[in-house]
Amino acid sequence: MRLYHIGFEIIKNPEIKHGRKNADFGQGFYLSPNHDFYLRWARVSKDSNTYINTYELDTTNLKIKEFKRDKEWFSYIFNNRNNHEDKLNDYDVIIGPIANDTIYNTWGILTSGLVNKDKALEVLQAGNEYYQVTIKTVKAANNLKFISADILNLDEIKKNQVDVINEESNYQDLMLEILGDEIKDIIS
Repeated sequence: MRLYHIGFEIIKNPEIKHGRKNADFGQGFYLSPNHDFYLRWARVSKDSNTYINTYELDTTNLKIKEFKRDKEWFSYIFNNRNNHEDKLNDYDVIIGPIANDTIYNTWGILTSGLVNKDKALEVLQAGNEYYQVTIKTVKAANNLKFISADILNLDEIKKNQVDVINEESNYQDLMLEILGDEIKDIIS
């Protein structure tokens, strides 16, 4: 499986304990199988280059959990984002959709309790679907082979940021349409 990771460093040997514990799939090394999507996460640093690191993952003998955008996925992300114990810590790799809160504050509205879980799931299921792959164990990290790291140019990063802004705006419109009167009561 070919995977990508954006960052300000060339990462030949990923550290699985470096990431946040309250991310979608808990602590681990996050990648995407979608090269174009991952380019959209690129940011500019005045002190460093921005790299897209490319890897191959050998899934042989790895315990893998794969999610679809459904209640089980939503519950797992909700628990991780709220720092509950990771119930899937015996898996080497977790694959599934990115919670469409590109739009991080959308998650805040949904997890505030002001919107019920069914409506929250409906909102998170809307819009484009992108996948992430999270390396959770040393065993999986050992199966991840570094291929290359390419420097992204500033023009490409800026173009991708405009694309993200446009997609976020479209998603926010869709979210407001789905929530209708519920959101109007919250924000008024």
